[in-house]
Amino acid sequence: MITASIELRQVEVVFPVYNAASLSLKNRLLSAVTGGKIDRQHDGAIIVKGLQDINIMINPGERVGLLGHNGAGKTTLLRVLSGIYQPTQGTAQINGECVSLINIGLGIDPEATGRENILLRGVMMGMRPSAIKAMSEEIIDFTGLGDFIDLPFRTYSTGMQLRLAFAVSTAVRPQILVMDEWLSTGDEEFKERADRRMTDVVSAAEILILASHSRELLLNNCNRLIWLEHGKIRMDGKPEEVLKQYFGH
Repeated sequence: MITASIELRQVEVVFPVYNAASLSLKNRLLSAVTGGKIDRQHDGAIIVKGLQDINIMINPGERVGLLGHNGAGKTTLLRVLSGIYQPTQGTAQINGECVSLINIGLGIDPEATGRENILLRGVMMGMRPSAIKAMSEEIIDFTGLGDFIDLPFRTYSTGMQLRLAFAVSTAVRPQILVMDEWLSTGDEEFKERADRRMTDVVSAAEILILASHSRELLLNNCNRLIWLEHGKIRMDGKPEEVLKQYFGH
């Protein structure tokens, strides 16, 4: 098995802004929404630089937390690390099996049954159909949905939908785990089991990438923090040192 590692060199992610009639207006609006740098290319096209000059090396055993204000570039960086976004400049080398829990509802079909959605969501996560089928009964048992598993997903309550999506998303034990906040459910009956399962998944990963606004969550789960600001790395170091500067700032 390949040893897990992540290396980003001079990574930049640029988003084009179409039909931008006024640069000054777009500056005011997009700066509030994206936190990125807005620029104009030589041909006059307006772009938002979601990430700029990102250089990161992450090795096995590292639990890396990402923090920064809304729009600082955390989600964009998570998507690069997950392979969802390709850098528009620079290189991103991701070695090892990576699973992203950024959007646990991705791949869910409201008209399909719960059983069918286990397969759909699993495929979206990069799993082989044979592997998903082998895990299906364990996933179904964990959800506690009983006979509802063969009814359309749209007939489920919100809590039941979350149970199914959570159970499928946490059925695998990847080498690299990418998360946007701690994954759990609002269903109190299910919450304790969900938290135990989430802890097991995180512990099994060789590398964890966790974006969060929670000081306690980052301190308890990370041994390194990266502070992003306007698409750039402002600080990269030990959690206590970065948090002191971040919250003091």
